[in-house]
Amino acid sequence: MIAVPAFALAWWAACYLAGRDPAGAAALRAAGGLIAYALGVALWTVEPGGAATQVLLCVPALLWAGAAIALLPSSVPERRQLDLGWMAAAVVFLAMAVVLPPAGRLVVVAPLAGGLVLLWRFRDQVRPPMLTAALAVAAGLYAAALTALLLPVDLGSPGLVLAAMGLDLLVLGFLVAVAGALDAGERLRPDLVRSGAAALIATVLVGGPVAVTLLATEGDDVVAALQFTLLAVVMSAAGLAGPVRRGLDTLAFRGDERLRRNRSALLRVADALPRQRRRRRLLATDRDEFLRFARQALDNYTDLGRLARSPLTDLPAVDRRLSGRPPDQPLERAVELRALLREGVDRLRPAGSFETTDEWRHYNALTIRAVAGLDPYARSHPDGLDPEIRRALDWMRRYVPRTTLRRWHTEGVELVATRLWDDLTGDRARPRGTAPTRST
Repeated sequence: MIAVPAFALAWWAACYLAGRDPAGAAALRAAGGLIAYALGVALWTVEPGGAATQVLLCVPALLWAGAAIALLPSSVPERRQLDLGWMAAAVVFLAMAVVLPPAGRLVVVAPLAGGLVLLWRFRDQVRPPMLTAALAVAAGLYAAALTALLLPVDLGSPGLVLAAMGLDLLVLGFLVAVAGALDAGERLRPDLVRSGAAALIATVLVGGPVAVTLLATEGDDVVAALQFTLLAVVMSAAGLAGPVRRGLDTLAFRGDERLRRNRSALLRVADALPRQRRRRRLLATDRDEFLRFARQALDNYTDLGRLARSPLTDLPAVDRRLSGRPPDQPLERAVELRALLREGVDRLRPAGSFETTDEWRHYNALTIRAVAGLDPYARSHPDGLDPEIRRALDWMRRYVPRTTLRRWHTEGVELVATRLWDDLTGDRARPRGTAPTRST
């Protein structure tokens, strides 16, 4: 009765985090920790106190250490080295957890403590401000619960301790989701409430029969595995509602590419609606936050659904482009934001015919990586590319190192973002009734 809801909610939370931010390292590592905990709970119902169960319950500590490092601000110069160091340490400590006795498996807490110490060092740059303290408290409670399960410490029923550990991991997952929403300028509550309601309904309707079946067939490992698999499938559908719908469209409409593409765009916009911030908050945004939103919008240039979630859809420049049309259409606002970003990239194009000289570096980098969404170093590229894009791809692959192209792309994004910021601040300062002038 404890294992089923603990497994169901942990599995749903993992799927929700992975589906909400599939490119975010912190979200994916947090999701991995919740999956490991859910598998540990399932195995605990079959073999309480077994070595495999204990190792699975130790894995979240290692993944949460990685999540803490991923939450470090991007301005930390050693960020990449810290990330590589965590990966190596996670492998070493996992091997130690496998070979050591139960008491020795507590060594997995060391990387988690190290990650939290690093996060605390840069706490003044982490958003929200209380994130570091909240993570430390939740991680401390998780470590205490893990200690009670691995050592002969009597803190009550092992099932209740296991449930308390799951609650701590859910809180940690929630904090990562909050940090991700703030970083992307999105709302979390409406989307989380919708997905959480689906998870609770699924837990009652499916988890109840699963719990009864497990009680009725106690000792049958095959039945237990099948029941937890069924529960995992249902909770995955609740946590990954958008991707599941798009996957069903791919199967049902595999012969109609145009229908699939149109439905996919509409479903992505529908998923974006609960995540949009309230309008008119963009004018209160500071410069650093605005530039971050602009960088994210350019990174998502080819994804209309993610663009619809961007706070930049509320730019006054987008309002002007929608003149004469309904201003509250998210899809149209995303389309106009994409056009605005494309104009910003086109302004970086030097005069004259296409070249691959140094003065073209920012335009070429943004056109290839952001607008076209291509990787110059990929083995193959789509057919029918524009001759200029094909020429730029060949040049980059032969003569431009990856680090150099990454630097050019970052510099170009900063130029476009700064121009958008200047336009926004000009709109702030412009008296009402004054017609905007075209930027030069």
